[in-house]
Amino acid sequence: MLAKSFGSAVYGVNAYTITIEVNVGQGTKFFMVGLPDSAVKESEQRVESALKFYEYRMPRQKVVINLAPADIKKEGSAYDLPIALSILHASEQADFPELDKYIIMGELSLDGILRPIKGALPIAIEARKQGFKGFILPKENAIEAAIVDNLEIYGVENIKEAIEHLDGTNPLEKVTFDTRDNFFHDIDQFESDFADVQGQENIKRAMEIAAAGGHNVIMIGPPGAGKTMLAKRLSSILPPLSLHEALETTKIHSVAGKLGQNGKLIAQRPYRSPHHTISDVALVGGGGIPQPGEISLANNGVLFLDELPEFKRTVLEVMRQPLEERRVTISRAKVSIDYPANFMLVASMNPCPCGYYNHPEKECVCGPGVVQRYLNKVSGPLLDRIDLHVEVTPVSFDEMTANRKAESSLEIRDRVIKAREIQKERFKETPEIFNNAMMGSQATKELCKINEAGKALLKTAMERLGLSARAYDRILKVSRTIADLAGSDDIRIEHLAEAIQYRSLDREGWAG
Repeated sequence: MLAKSFGSAVYGVNAYTITIEVNVGQGTKFFMVGLPDSAVKESEQRVESALKFYEYRMPRQKVVINLAPADIKKEGSAYDLPIALSILHASEQADFPELDKYIIMGELSLDGILRPIKGALPIAIEARKQGFKGFILPKENAIEAAIVDNLEIYGVENIKEAIEHLDGTNPLEKVTFDTRDNFFHDIDQFESDFADVQGQENIKRAMEIAAAGGHNVIMIGPPGAGKTMLAKRLSSILPPLSLHEALETTKIHSVAGKLGQNGKLIAQRPYRSPHHTISDVALVGGGGIPQPGEISLANNGVLFLDELPEFKRTVLEVMRQPLEERRVTISRAKVSIDYPANFMLVASMNPCPCGYYNHPEKECVCGPGVVQRYLNKVSGPLLDRIDLHVEVTPVSFDEMTANRKAESSLEIRDRVIKAREIQKERFKETPEIFNNAMMGSQATKELCKINEAGKALLKTAMERLGLSARAYDRILKVSRTIADLAGSDDIRIEHLAEAIQYRSLDREGWAG
């Protein structure tokens, strides 16, 4: 007898339906075809043990399992449950009249308990798109799948519950989840707030400008000046995620298995801070079974690289293309996968190996040329993609102990949202550009016009401070954002003056 059930394979952030056909006939062998990997082939032992635990049996006949389409590689252990249910139906140990109306996924333990799977959200999205009645999956993933409406979600703890639901003896209750209510409840819940930061008003201002225009930023300062503390709070002043952005972000975390138990829609912009020993594959994604890297997990949020010169050169260089294209492409012999990588880069670094170059109180002990060599570890093309260079100085004792209440993240975010609304209107005819940082050279010339006084100031600044040519466009973009924050249609001279001070690393002789 032939039984047919449906599972799913996840490639990139999208799922593809897999048909699981089981035929039980004359003979004695077990065959699995359809390009399964080792984990899928090993399901025979897991399925047999799980069925025995609930007093069912593995047929002592010829069992042929086909995973179609046969040209897509099937990976992982999540096909155990549909294979087991199809074997029971094909061997007439159970009758499942609606077996082919569900997407079914789950890894079986030897006692029939189901273990969680990766990618439940994109699988549920595809199941609804393909018109399936419902999705049967491990209980730990049920809330994650229930984000998708108009699809019946059933979370099961063991294979017995799935059998009794499908044969009608003990139907399960649908798992429901109010996505919108939970999303809008969590949208303003921050773990870190700018109200916690004493002093550092100039750095907070730079962070506000970066958030308002989507600019990448690098902070240069001695240890303990508060660089990491400020970077952690940047995501709290970015505009709230839209439902579309939240869904895209949650899909990536689902595929990577980062949502955990009862994972729900991600409501806050992600903040990722990989260690400087990270490999290039872990940063951009890839591996034998391609997985999203840190830059994709930071999609729609913030990627913080602490101690930037300590990262391997190759790791930093592979980021250049994703910073420009806002996505990363992982190519293999038979498949090419795109992961979104639309993130804000925030980097921090000490000004020298000892950390005290340009310190107001402590003396730098680095020898001649050491500071320049340290700064040269970060390549020019990477710095070229960073709009704001901010010098961070230590907080004084008086500022640290002051009782003055600092601005909260919500107050700063209100100003950022207003500036982003201006940009949304400005770029409504160009969907590929949605903030000032994304403007190309031509758009910068057209939209960042300055008067004669502004040109004279910029010329003087470039000559006196020794600013490089690449700083010119960056200053114009940042001054456009500062003007947006001020609600000004024109870039005024004070906007340009503020933007010029955010180009520390472009100054000739900055490192002595």
